Amino acid sequence: MAFKLVVDSCCELPDKYQGDPRIEVVPFTMEVAGREVVDDGAFDQRQFLKWIAESPSCPKSSCPSPQRFMEACRTEADDVYVVTISSQLSGSHGSAILGRELLLEHEDKNIHVCDSEAAVSGEGQVAMKLIELAERGLPFAEVVKRLESYRDELRTYFVLDNLETLRKNGRLVGVKSVVAGALNIKPVMSAVKGSIVQKSQAIGIRKALTKMVDLVIKERPDTLANRLSIAHCNCLSRALEVRRMFEEKANYKEILIVGTKGLSTMYANDGGVVIGV
Repeated sequence: MAFKLVVDSCCELPDKYQGDPRIEVVPFTMEVAGREVVDDGAFDQRQFLKWIAESPSCPKSSCPSPQRFMEACRTEADDVYVVTISSQLSGSHGSAILGRELLLEHEDKNIHVCDSEAAVSGEGQVAMKLIELAERGLPFAEVVKRLESYRDELRTYFVLDNLETLRKNGRLVGVKSVVAGALNIKPVMSAVKGSIVQKSQAIGIRKALTKMVDLVIKERPDTLANRLSIAHCNCLSRALEVRRMFEEKANYKEILIVGTKGLSTMYANDGGVVIGV
């Protein structure tokens, strides 16, 4: 195996990568209503969303330990690449850096830890780009250089039915509060250098999704050169509708639809849609 990719479980990849021996997912742990839930292959989204809806307290998450990242990086592969959720949103990146340092105390190996400055489908886009570059057989340093350049151009956008988990867990620092309530206001959010910002808003989810689509095309106009990844939390029909909107207004190299796993489900909440492009 020429390379290995290690990602944390906020990274949303298409089903075709499931079981790929070159990829290892290091899981987050979530806590909801006194229950500990590991974000691994046994994650039950339907049950998890039910627990969130019934719980009077906000769910919380714990990032993987440095030891766990160190173990994932211990491999026969020549080159190891680690892609994490934005360091502005989680301690996962810091854990991965420390895990790398712990392993390098005992082994001499090429290991690069990339802060995706994104999450969910945005983080997935960085991981997929890494796979493309590594599969071309490029030297380690060249892969790192091109990956970081790609990451710097990447954008993540999202519209959620419910921002409470993000807000209560301190992920909306610096974002002005939006009172949805009876007005049904839905903010259109984006990630800038890994931090969440509000770009726009609309009354109703469909209008907000339409605004998001238009914003993506405006800010990332070179659509033919871009792959679009749409992640959804338990709302495939909504994701399909968003794909239709994009197809009507632009031509993309590829449009992917992926469902969210544990951590992404916890923060996106039921009905959330996240775009990585």
